[in-house]
Amino acid sequence: MSDNSAHDSREAVLDRIFPSGTSLTDDGAVRIAGHDLRDIARAWGTPAYVLDEPDIRRRATAFREAFTDAFEAIGTRVDVYYAGKAFLCTAMARLLQEEGLRLDVCSGGELTVAQRAGVPGEQIALHGNNKSPAEIAQALDAGIGRIVVDSFEEIDRVAAAARERSVVARVMLRVKTGVEAHTHEYIATAHEDQKFGFSLSDGQVGEAVRRVLAAPEALQLLGFHSHIGSQIFESDGFREAARRLISLQLAVASEHGVQLPELDLGGGFGIAYLPGDEPLGVREMAGQLAGIVQEACAQAGMPLPRVSIEPGRAIVGPAGVTLYEVGTVKPVRVSDDLVRTYVAVDGGMSDNPRPVLYDAEYTCVLAGRPGSETTTQTRVVGKHCESGDIVVRDVRLPDDVRAGDLLAVPATGAYCRSLASQYNHVPRPPVLALRDGEVGVWLRRETMDDLLALEGE
Repeated sequence: MSDNSAHDSREAVLDRIFPSGTSLTDDGAVRIAGHDLRDIARAWGTPAYVLDEPDIRRRATAFREAFTDAFEAIGTRVDVYYAGKAFLCTAMARLLQEEGLRLDVCSGGELTVAQRAGVPGEQIALHGNNKSPAEIAQALDAGIGRIVVDSFEEIDRVAAAARERSVVARVMLRVKTGVEAHTHEYIATAHEDQKFGFSLSDGQVGEAVRRVLAAPEALQLLGFHSHIGSQIFESDGFREAARRLISLQLAVASEHGVQLPELDLGGGFGIAYLPGDEPLGVREMAGQLAGIVQEACAQAGMPLPRVSIEPGRAIVGPAGVTLYEVGTVKPVRVSDDLVRTYVAVDGGMSDNPRPVLYDAEYTCVLAGRPGSETTTQTRVVGKHCESGDIVVRDVRLPDDVRAGDLLAVPATGAYCRSLASQYNHVPRPPVLALRDGEVGVWLRRETMDDLLALEGE
């Protein structure tokens, strides 16, 4: 990376990766949704997850409108389910309801949050590769709209629970389509050698269909579900997955005389973490997926199903920023040609484990001032007792960065608070939703009392 000015580099990051409501104050500090981040740090402390609430609403609306328009244009309907695993709390679930999205949950805990938020059961889908009998019972009692079944054991469990309640459970079968998404191996989810779904290669899908259709008093088969991975920047994988799923639905119609009404293509839409990342725009992706479904159905000679998608990261990820305070600055001579400055902040892998889990890359900027025009090669690290506790692996920051400075790491709205831990007994940060003139505390900062609350006598 060239040693360009810190100001120009920061401008590029703010423009490309930060929430849409980001601007600079007259003295060069970062402002989000009208709030100076220095004021947020003084009032609420650091680290803190900061969300641009209007930006979340804009992105949710953009998905609903773009996909509705694209699929109505080809003559069918689409449902947009927000993937709650990306980030979920009661306030977030209510916001999504207000913006017309449905909700995808993958545990009894996420379902409980949805119920507390007042999300109607028929607008909720339940995922998970090992749903407990208690979770299945909770879902059926909530009148859930669909359960995405992941194994033969789950077919039996859902059927038994439905019979006990004299209801018919609406189910989809998750299929491993064999499509390899271009992403990290831990977030690619449609290849054969992983835990999710029924395999296409050895007859599992056909057997699962037979078992579900054999229990019409307890189960209704809506269709097939696929999720090819996460952080996907192109539609090619969706094309092949859709083709294979529609071929399956055609086979069910041919063998069993049943026209399955729905098809779920999952989510995984990528976002920009670095200035060079180029994710597809929402309308472009919607148009491409609608065209893919239309083409696959035409080739198979079958009617268009109702389609579902499951964006999560793409809605909340770009709207989030994590705010840290610098504690120490330590130059380290790595080689004769390189001195790397280690900047340690007051959070780390407990509030964002993605770098250590997936080699995820982030960038950051000084949030409280512009800094000097000259920059230095920097690694931003956390406060935890692990050498792998890295927040930003490589970034050029002003060479006058010092203790007490504020750093803002963008694109942290998804999978940071959701994956956060209390490692080293560090309390988890608050989630602050910023909007004009207001700060909503969606989740408060944990305290030492919270950490001790589960201790035995």
